[in-house]
Amino acid sequence: GRGIYASMQAFICFLISCNIGEIMCIFLASILGFPEPLTAMHLLWVNLVTDGPPATALGFNPPDPDVMDQSPRRPDEEIMTPWLLARYVITGMYVGVATVGISVWHYVVEKNLSWGDLRRWTQCGMEGFGGGANVDCDALFSKEGRMLPQTLSLTTLVAMEMFKALSAVSVDNSLLVVPSWKNKYLLVGVLVPSLLHAFVVNSDKLGWGGVGQAFGMVGLNKEQWIKVLQFSAPILILDEILKFVGRRVNKAEDERRRRER
Repeated sequence: GRGIYASMQAFICFLISCNIGEIMCIFLASILGFPEPLTAMHLLWVNLVTDGPPATALGFNPPDPDVMDQSPRRPDEEIMTPWLLARYVITGMYVGVATVGISVWHYVVEKNLSWGDLRRWTQCGMEGFGGGANVDCDALFSKEGRMLPQTLSLTTLVAMEMFKALSAVSVDNSLLVVPSWKNKYLLVGVLVPSLLHAFVVNSDKLGWGGVGQAFGMVGLNKEQWIKVLQFSAPILILDEILKFVGRRVNKAEDERRRRER
C-alpha cells in the first residue's frame, strides 16, 4: 500500500513539474519579449509523446528501502504536500529558465545579437537594430530561421523531462540509493520517446526530411547537442538537492507523527 502511494506521488508530481516547466517557459518568453521558444505542435509533441510513457512507467516504481520505517499517514493526508508542491515549482522554474535560456544562447552567442535586440526582435530591419549592421531578419526570425532555436528549446525540454523521469524512480531517495534501473519499465519509457525525438531531429540526415519539417524541427550539430546537455543535465543535481531537503522535511514530519501517537 505504501509502495502504491509513493508510485502515485511520483506519477502526479512528474506530470505537474513538467507542466509547470512548460507554462513557465511560455510565460518567461512572453514577459521578456523573446521569440516564442516552442510552438503549439511542440507542446503537443511533448504532452502526447514524451510525457506519457515515462509517467505511465513510474506507476511500476519499486518500494523505497525505508518505506516500512515510516510512521503511518493520516487517512485524510493530501498526496501533494506543501513541500512537494514547492519542490516541483522550483523544478518547473528551472525547466522554464533552461528552455528559454538555450534559445537566448543561440541568438546571443551564435547569432551575435544583444539582449536588447532580442527583446525587440519584432523591430528587426529597423534603424539601430543589431548595432546598425545589416541583419538578415528572415534567417533569424522567419519560419525557417526560427526552427533551429525552437528545436534547441524543445530538445532541452525533452531531455530535462527524461532526466526528471529517471530521477523520479524514488520521490525522496537519491539515485545512488534507488537507481533508475530498479524500474525496467521506466528505462523503456524513457528510451522509446528519446529515440523518437532523436529520429525526428535527425530525420534530414536519415533521408526523412519531411518528418522534421512537419514537426518544426531541424538537425543539430555536435556543439548544439553538447549545449543541450549542459542546459538539461543540471536538473539531476537540482533534484538531488531537493530530495536531500525533502528527507529532512519528512524526518521532521515523521517525528511529529510519532509524538502524536
